[in-house]
Amino acid sequence: MRHNSQPGAGGVSPSPAPSVYGGRREGFRAGELVLFSLATLATMALCVCVGSVSLPLKETLTVIWNTIVGLPVPQGISVPIILSVRLPRVLCVALTGAALSICGGAMQGLLKNPLADGSTLGVSSGAALGAVIAIAFGITLPGIPFAGTMVLAIAFAFLSLLVILSLAHKIDYSMSTNTIILVGVIYSMFVSSILSLIVTFASDHVKQITFWTMGSLLGASMQNALVLFGSLIVFGGIILRYARELNAFAISEDNARNVGVPVRQVKLTLLIAVSALIGVCVSVGGTIGFVGLVTPHMVRMIVGPNHRRLLPASLFGGAIFLMLADLVARILLNPVELPIGVVTSFVGAFLFIVIFYRSRRARL
Repeated sequence: MRHNSQPGAGGVSPSPAPSVYGGRREGFRAGELVLFSLATLATMALCVCVGSVSLPLKETLTVIWNTIVGLPVPQGISVPIILSVRLPRVLCVALTGAALSICGGAMQGLLKNPLADGSTLGVSSGAALGAVIAIAFGITLPGIPFAGTMVLAIAFAFLSLLVILSLAHKIDYSMSTNTIILVGVIYSMFVSSILSLIVTFASDHVKQITFWTMGSLLGASMQNALVLFGSLIVFGGIILRYARELNAFAISEDNARNVGVPVRQVKLTLLIAVSALIGVCVSVGGTIGFVGLVTPHMVRMIVGPNHRRLLPASLFGGAIFLMLADLVARILLNPVELPIGVVTSFVGAFLFIVIFYRSRRARL
């Protein structure tokens, strides 16, 4: 049985939804997995090689491969650049892009709103508030340099989710998507005013906080990459687990309820998973906009609206998009480095206008 999706807010529709649950053959195909994987690896190799100091591809791949398999690493000035600077950063960028993209794809299906992404809930703002407090007041945990920022970002992300859902429940017991989005927008505005207040009084950290709130993965380490990878496995796995239910949500909540989906349970589980994943990403790279909003739309044009294919493809698409954005941020005004959030916002805004225009023309 097939249903057609209804247009979302802003006149943009995520395309007709697939069958309610989808059969086994409608999952991510082997050919698509190979193509997306090769594209991701090629982009990663490009980003490691290119920068303020360009490195030969063969030498770069040799250093990385020998390090992985435990063979002797050729000595040279490029080794510390590759292993200590470029590779950790590129891995963190790829994992952050993948996490933000799958969160955006899940939110667009769950809230049935093409303008939605993880930050729509206000969770990104809440996580940013926690991280800014840690930076402004120098809150750290012994032995783990970035743990203070990460712990507060995740804690404030969960706290923000609790506040938003509680307010939405008080206003609308059914917790409709429009209510959640409205409360999320209001909460983001409230948090933005608190952030401005903290910046005003934290004069010693203004430059660091300002650069961080625009998004930056400068100085990312392998520890950050491991935390991002573990979070993506756990919370991204939960999101992928509910891909079939998201196919039903993409049509309507009533449709999902009619086909036996436990609507409230699935919605809360996905919101918590998205919030946790965004909290980790914000704690590592700051606030990076438009990745979760635009990437799922671009990927949807390639693999279609079925979330069993869309969500895995969004992982790869988000990683590629953010790696290329980070590369532009590093080399565009070399030796000055732009915040990655500036690049993603500029490119994302342009791409979203194009997507919006094409969608409107398709409806006429």
